[in-house]
Amino acid sequence: MSGLAGKTALVTGGAGGIGAACARELATAGVHVTVADRDEAGATALAEEIGGTAWAVDLLDVAALQELVLYNDILVNNAGIQRVAPITDFAPEAFRAMLTLMVEVPFLLIRAALPHMYAEGFGRIINLSSVHGLRASEFKVAYVTAKHALEGLSKVTALEGGPHGVTSNCVNPGYVRTSLVDRQIADQAHTHGIGEQQVVEEVLLKESAIKALVEPEEVASLVGWLASSSARMVTGASYTMDGGWSAR
Repeated sequence: MSGLAGKTALVTGGAGGIGAACARELATAGVHVTVADRDEAGATALAEEIGGTAWAVDLLDVAALQELVLYNDILVNNAGIQRVAPITDFAPEAFRAMLTLMVEVPFLLIRAALPHMYAEGFGRIINLSSVHGLRASEFKVAYVTAKHALEGLSKVTALEGGPHGVTSNCVNPGYVRTSLVDRQIADQAHTHGIGEQQVVEEVLLKESAIKALVEPEEVASLVGWLASSSARMVTGASYTMDGGWSAR
């Protein structure tokens, strides 16, 4: 049993892809989910579908998050973006924006959520990292940097939260079948000067033992387990779901 009935969760980037799959997974376990996304229509539609709440928010407006107080039992830091370019061509403003969204925003949300979790003696922080939180690839300097930083944030949260019943973990998928990856395929094709199918076979899945994209629902199933009472002793960990990529 998940032990999650009656709990509340916040899922960022929740209107589509991995975030939407996580929102549905948690809702199925009896959790009231707040779907946070800048896509107001998408967040509202999903919230209505799962009986949750929509929060239309631009997370890059970090000033608005600094005094935020959250009363959620589960926080899923999922929002992210990708940009593919060599370091020499990578725009500094894009680098800063990506680190803001994928490092500073999770920090601010964790900071806002911990007081309630501490008071309740229960909390689950689940950070959607990536195999790129553990490995590096060319042309993804901001994404790789941000995900490595997120790993550190998650571990510090685990150490501070442990005495209060709060766990913090990272989920590290390989390439997931989402619109974000679809855009990456097109960007990589342009960067490498090859066809999109070649990108999938020779770039994205080159290091994977299983030559298939991860499905969002597979990621969500792991998130659901990490949120459950069964994962009480799991904290400070990074769970790969990468088809064997990181086994090399």
